[in-house]
Amino acid sequence: MKKTLIILLVAAGLLSACGEKTKTSSQETDTIALQPCPEFSEDSAFLWIEKQCAFGPRVTGSEAWRLCGDWLCREFGRMGCIVEEQRGKVTLWDGTPLNARNITARYNPEEKRRVLLCAHWDSRPWADNDEDEGNHHIPVPAANDGASGVAVMLEIARLLHEADSALSYGIDFVCFDAEDMGTPDWAEDGGGAETWCLGSQLWSKEMAGREDKPAYGILFDMVGGYGATFSMEEASVRYAKPLVDRLWKIAGQIGYGHYFPMRDGGGVVDDHLYVNRAGIPCIDIIPYHEYGPSAFGHTWHTLSDTPDNIDRKVLKAVGQSVVQLLYNNK
Repeated sequence: MKKTLIILLVAAGLLSACGEKTKTSSQETDTIALQPCPEFSEDSAFLWIEKQCAFGPRVTGSEAWRLCGDWLCREFGRMGCIVEEQRGKVTLWDGTPLNARNITARYNPEEKRRVLLCAHWDSRPWADNDEDEGNHHIPVPAANDGASGVAVMLEIARLLHEADSALSYGIDFVCFDAEDMGTPDWAEDGGGAETWCLGSQLWSKEMAGREDKPAYGILFDMVGGYGATFSMEEASVRYAKPLVDRLWKIAGQIGYGHYFPMRDGGGVVDDHLYVNRAGIPCIDIIPYHEYGPSAFGHTWHTLSDTPDNIDRKVLKAVGQSVVQLLYNNK
């Protein structure tokens, strides 16, 4: 099994191998009555990506990580959110302890009815999927694999802050740390799936015993790459099929069906698995590339994961579809 590939087969049946062709989702065809909602700005979202990348690779524990984390707290706070941090120890694949930092920004904090939007904000320390082996120990810029998901959340937070009408429920924007610290490809050993998503594992253990859980969650992961389309990830369908069906249907109605094809995809080990284990039905918007060196696109875990390889049209498709979903639930 290739250790760096996040699409990991879990034999117990939680997940299916990525790339396996599965049947088309049996969705209802009824049209959803769309509610008025703000316009998601792909240009603004792109600027949020550039600002994160300007700090350098946000490898957990690094100075760039510290500075970017402080900046994220300020920006979410500037947009009217109440910002909370969860700090704790996690253990890397080789046994090294590490201080992790999850950041939560609460919109409409007084509302008891809440939903979760989440993404990881850290950068992979090793470009171990780069075609040049000389780059395998160099940190990844993480424009798509990290910054894009956070950028979509920042832009949604900005829209909500400036919107004429507020939502009648709250949103928890959660930036998970240490998602991309999983076992490097060049390591001889060091564990498997549990070495990934360390921040969401930490978060979910605390959330599991709480009664004030969000009603559902949406994870953004690599939502800005050229050529990206988003199949219906298997664990998302397993745990939150009504939400998958609704979001994909909305995306199709507003003109983004190409990006959200009505087809089942493979399973991935990602932060949403641990959110689901905490009792929050959570889906993963994550790309599936049928062709190329990686199912996650040609920049995945390489030094080419830079802002110039971000497609604003993909950001728009994802961001606008989720904004429409949020306003349809208001």
